[in-house]
Amino acid sequence: MSDNRFSYPTDKLRQIARDVLTYATAHGASDAETEVSEGFGQTVTVRQGEVETIEYNRDKGIGVTVYVGKQRGHASTSDFSPQAVRDTVDAALSIARFTASDDCAGLADPDLLARDIPDLDLWHPWDLPVERAIELAKACEAAGLAIDPRISNSEGATVSTQESHFAYGNTLGFLAGYPTSRHGIWCALIAGKNDAMQRDDWYETTRDPADLVAPAIVGRRAGERTVRRLGARKMATTQAPVLF
Repeated sequence: MSDNRFSYPTDKLRQIARDVLTYATAHGASDAETEVSEGFGQTVTVRQGEVETIEYNRDKGIGVTVYVGKQRGHASTSDFSPQAVRDTVDAALSIARFTASDDCAGLADPDLLARDIPDLDLWHPWDLPVERAIELAKACEAAGLAIDPRISNSEGATVSTQESHFAYGNTLGFLAGYPTSRHGIWCALIAGKNDAMQRDDWYETTRDPADLVAPAIVGRRAGERTVRRLGARKMATTQAPVLF
């Protein structure tokens, strides 16, 4: 993994997790667990052949859960400064001390914690310029609109890419994490007119952008699904088996 794609390297996330657990146990927690995470991404939406939205996101957060005996408290923050970390743990401890005892509260059985963690190959970055994302979204929507002349409108086509990584630790000695990615293409179309309008969509989501189908395929599937809805009729009242 190359940490330079993220604002905080993996070692920094793990150090924050250690700091959380050390502070929590030093201030009254019998057990504690924390997750420190960071992520970023880009989402582009095109509607009727024109760019509708371009969104960038960059998020980070710390979630802290502490146990005072069988009393549980949780707090979170998006501030990674040392004082904010301490304040968040203090807030979780305060909540725990005013929470009713729960015999089921606590960390997982130590025997259930992973000791040998394989690389699941969940992180595949996509260096996608916004101009290229716009091209892909336009191609997706155009393919859907071309399926049938009865497709009269579009809710748009979206191309998104997201990456994140995290570190999870607890006072049983566990501390690990991994990076992940999620990339997708989505399209929604509208067919018919007046009171006979129907809407449907299709999307593809993968870890690796190389596994995504062509945008035109997503658009065509959205168009085909939308057209299939035309002419639908309401069923008469009947008794029928239901499969759950």
